Amino acid sequence: MRENIWDGPAAAGRLAEGASLGETVDTADPSAWIALDAGARERGCTYGEASWLPSAWERTEGGRALTDALRGGQDTAADGLLTEARLALGLCHRNGRIRAAALARAAACPGLLPLVVVRCSDWAPPVREEARRLLTELLDAESAVRLLPLILRIGRRGRGDFATDLATGVLRAAPRGTLVPLYADADRTVRRYAYRLAVEEGHLSPAELAGVAARDDDTVLQRLCAEAALAASAEGHVDDDVLEPLLGARNPQVRSAGVTALRRAGRGERAVGYLGDRAGVVRACARYVVRQSGGDPVEWYRRRCADAGDPALSAGVVSGLAECGDRSDAEALWALTAHPDPVIRSRAVGGLRLLDVLDVRRLRELLDDPAPGVVREATSALLPSARLLDAGWLLERLAVERARETRVSAFRLLGAHDGLVRLRAAVALVDDPDGGLRHRARQSVQRWHPTADVPAGAAEVGELLGRARHLFSDHVLKRLLWEAGLRA
Repeated sequence: MRENIWDGPAAAGRLAEGASLGETVDTADPSAWIALDAGARERGCTYGEASWLPSAWERTEGGRALTDALRGGQDTAADGLLTEARLALGLCHRNGRIRAAALARAAACPGLLPLVVVRCSDWAPPVREEARRLLTELLDAESAVRLLPLILRIGRRGRGDFATDLATGVLRAAPRGTLVPLYADADRTVRRYAYRLAVEEGHLSPAELAGVAARDDDTVLQRLCAEAALAASAEGHVDDDVLEPLLGARNPQVRSAGVTALRRAGRGERAVGYLGDRAGVVRACARYVVRQSGGDPVEWYRRRCADAGDPALSAGVVSGLAECGDRSDAEALWALTAHPDPVIRSRAVGGLRLLDVLDVRRLRELLDDPAPGVVREATSALLPSARLLDAGWLLERLAVERARETRVSAFRLLGAHDGLVRLRAAVALVDDPDGGLRHRARQSVQRWHPTADVPAGAAEVGELLGRARHLFSDHVLKRLLWEAGLRA
């Protein structure tokens, strides 16, 4: 069973005791090599200046001979003791002379090439230069692919760019199929590196790049490959095998790139189909292409929103009208606040807020809507005008039998008031069965201070604070009552 890759000191100890590298270190995992490098030094510090092995080994004749060999003392007598595992520990030793001596023997052990990569960023110049010389001599395309995850991690260190630049040069000169294993690597940093290099070297066709943009779950890669696919397409011509994957991608940025490319491909009329897309960035690109093709997106939205029974009406269409319409479109949006689809109702309220067309009375009715999304949108729209709402009406909506979203909304709106109104609302919920509301209410009570509209010595303040007495220390409560003009 392999050692935990993060337990570097324990792995170093097992290697020193004679365990093989393969059974101790996950040689395919770059973090295992980094942990071993740090762990071997930590283990060595435990046992004294010359120690990179457990003390039990050091006391043996073989252990002393091996240390002497790496220090440059004995030579052939200790050569047989330099197993791959023990040489790995020498490459990680905290003494630079021992690391340099181990590097001189590392060329004969291909399995230690990862540690040579690590030593390329060594803080000791002689060790670093020798490691770089050795890596330049040994690194080929196959090993560059295998070691790239480790090389990229070391590249983020100070002095770590040498190995990355060397690997890049090797891979640029390699056949185009060399990078293929890296395209599916679990590490997204590796995948990004591989695709960037492939784009720079022209290894992938526009259709292949478009496919990656549509399939990969990394947004950075999606944008990179979508842009590269369109840039690599012939001027004025974008094939269907490029357009279709982009237009059908889940990521809005990729879809928007495909929609924008419709104009360049001479198919601007297809952009109409994306005016009601679920993503705002796609709708914006579609409106641009439609306008450039002579169409009028605003009128298209108005026709769709005028008929609440239109099966083509969607939440994206409602949002689109708000995004490019004006205040004259408010009545169409008010009508849609009664639509049977809760998502459309929610977008209609959001659209009214976007157009800055607010009717407090009509919006207040939506706080009792059964759809949480509608209530949240209505609350956000009403917050700037919260003090115009009847506080008693809102307090009624704190009742435990009300829908949770309505109760949360009422508490938010009451919290926008000052003085007694806010304190009444908070104290009403300090022992509420809903944990989230109870927590918010208690915080609100603890942060409350009397404002100018609270009459000095108001008995109600003392009563309310008394009900929440358990939330304060005696000292804090006494001071708060004093601020309100009351005695404790």
